[in-house]
Amino acid sequence: MKFFLALLLGVVVGGALVYFLFVGAPGTKRTVPGEAVRAPEPSGPPPGTAIVELDEPFFNALLGKIFSDLGPPTFRLAGGGPSLSVPHEQSATEFAYVRAQEGGCQNQVVLAPEGSGVRTGVRLENAQVLAPLAFSGTYNIPLLGCQNFRGTAEANIALRFDAPAQTLFGQLNVAAVNLEGMSPLLSGPVTNFVQNSINQRVNPLVLMRGQQISLSIPVQATGGTLGAQAADIRSEVKDKKLRLHITYDFKGAKGAASPPPPS
Repeated sequence: MKFFLALLLGVVVGGALVYFLFVGAPGTKRTVPGEAVRAPEPSGPPPGTAIVELDEPFFNALLGKIFSDLGPPTFRLAGGGPSLSVPHEQSATEFAYVRAQEGGCQNQVVLAPEGSGVRTGVRLENAQVLAPLAFSGTYNIPLLGCQNFRGTAEANIALRFDAPAQTLFGQLNVAAVNLEGMSPLLSGPVTNFVQNSINQRVNPLVLMRGQQISLSIPVQATGGTLGAQAADIRSEVKDKKLRLHITYDFKGAKGAASPPPPS
């Protein structure tokens, strides 16, 4: 059962984590729901636990496809200019980019694949999910006009699980920002704007929810369906791998199996 669940969930979890870690969904800063995801018990996982293991090359391969196929994620700077417009309610698997406006100074941060000696990616070390970021952008400073900037940032992500909502959340925190070639007079305000715009735009991160985390397995031989809801999620970062321990509550239901395929 552990192998089956790990195979089923691995790609879903990995793709969602990468998308929302670097792209996110627009929103205002607010408390991330759920309880903090704890480390696994030293005695080992309880019965009914799926262990999903993801490594750095997996995350970075998906991230590379985002840059090559979808373009660089872009975040509107907080505290100035028009806000990000979303034409429709977004689902857990959707994300939006800020469209470039015609003319004017765009108050925004654009992630880059690499810059200033830093490659945007995922590092799994020191018991944390770390995200080094390279970026560039522009900011219209009153009286001083449009300022171009570029630099790097160090971010981390903490996981939270809301069992009643069957949702795994993440909270992205940009811990440090380093601007390149900007005067000390301007670097302080621009650093704060960069940090706040990314933190506010992507939190809370919806990593998995609903059918992405729950299971429904038809059992044709019994004429029923085996359902499962996540009761607990634990996580650990070890040996440059992220391991998610998802413990399920299983419940069978008679007469709910899908009809067999036509012969």
